[in-house]
Amino acid sequence: MARLLRMPEIAANAVEAVLAEWPVAENASFHALDAIATIETEKAVVDVPADADGVILRHLVQAGAEVSVGEPIALLGDMGETADDIDALLARLGVAPGRTPAAAATEPDPIVISVGAPSPIPAVAPPSSTGTRVFSSPLARRLASDAGLGLPEIVGTGPGGRVVRRDVERAIEVRGTAVAEPAPAPVLPTGAEEPAYEDIPHSRMRRAIATRLSESTREAPHFYLAGTARVDRLLKLRARLNAHGDTKISVNDLVVMAAARAHVLVPAMNVSWLPDAVRSYSTIDVAVAVATDKGLVTPVVRGADRLTASALASATRDLVDRARSGRLREEELSGGSLTITNLGGFGTESFAAILNPPQAAILAVGAARQEPVVRKGRVAVGTVMHLTLSVDHRPVDGVVAAQWMAALLGLLENPLRLLM
Repeated sequence: MARLLRMPEIAANAVEAVLAEWPVAENASFHALDAIATIETEKAVVDVPADADGVILRHLVQAGAEVSVGEPIALLGDMGETADDIDALLARLGVAPGRTPAAAATEPDPIVISVGAPSPIPAVAPPSSTGTRVFSSPLARRLASDAGLGLPEIVGTGPGGRVVRRDVERAIEVRGTAVAEPAPAPVLPTGAEEPAYEDIPHSRMRRAIATRLSESTREAPHFYLAGTARVDRLLKLRARLNAHGDTKISVNDLVVMAAARAHVLVPAMNVSWLPDAVRSYSTIDVAVAVATDKGLVTPVVRGADRLTASALASATRDLVDRARSGRLREEELSGGSLTITNLGGFGTESFAAILNPPQAAILAVGAARQEPVVRKGRVAVGTVMHLTLSVDHRPVDGVVAAQWMAALLGLLENPLRLLM
């Protein structure tokens, strides 16, 4: 029986998302759990799985369109089903013929761009010497920006000449295969200088990061605790685990393990602030900050306190790889009460991080470095790690945070306790 596939609410309280692409063509069949639509949110690209076997009778939204949550995006049928009059079928399902969401509800506001000098890229739109309106999908705008292309340089093949994803990809391909010729030096007016800057348009992810961090610094009263752990034993344990296992374990994996175990020891830290309550969690989920080409994301390791070192390392590596390829699921980016952010690999000794709301804390991890240490009244050389815990003072008091930091430092300095 024919049914509508509607734009899902991928992110909590989201009102719209971009239909990035259609993995399944019209009149093609699919099986349960196959990806039948790919949705782009501010944080990630998400595949929508089919709930049963079926066939795509018609796409109602073009790739690249921005669609309101709940709007129909495709007409689905049972496996082997066909329809002689799809328009009539859509009308019975409440979708007016000839007026699908692609044409009505999802057309974004046009971008007004002043067109300047002709582009050296072949097979693209001719330039104009006056301002013109270039209609484009949000995904096409982002792809063009990432590739350094101006929208007026691209021939649009979408409805009404709208620039869509395939147009940008074609322009990138043409530019990559064109024979490069030295461009003539620009002739500047007497006394003029070339601009000493470049304006890079904000991506959806960059806007989301800016909004969330501004909200965090404005609304969450931060306080900070700094601690130093001697990690010689931790590094020796890591070397032994890696020497006898197939999965390589990083120092950050062991820090995540220690943080999860500290939550077990001090459960009052495993909370988040809500407008009407403090939410206390029964599971321990820890987010890990991952830097990608498009911005910072924080996928969550579920049940981190129950994982072995190798299982946690495998889970984290999978999340990191998919974060960098833009293939995280939205549910993998939410939850947890703590984020671990590590800049030690860049040589940073210590730093303080901004909370990731609604989480209660974020742990900033610096590099493990050899420094003078005092042990039993004598100065020696030891490997130490500086850590800074940023805490939301609304759900967590200073004493609780101090107890948690003491537990964490104890685990890092006596790492065999992580394996018990």
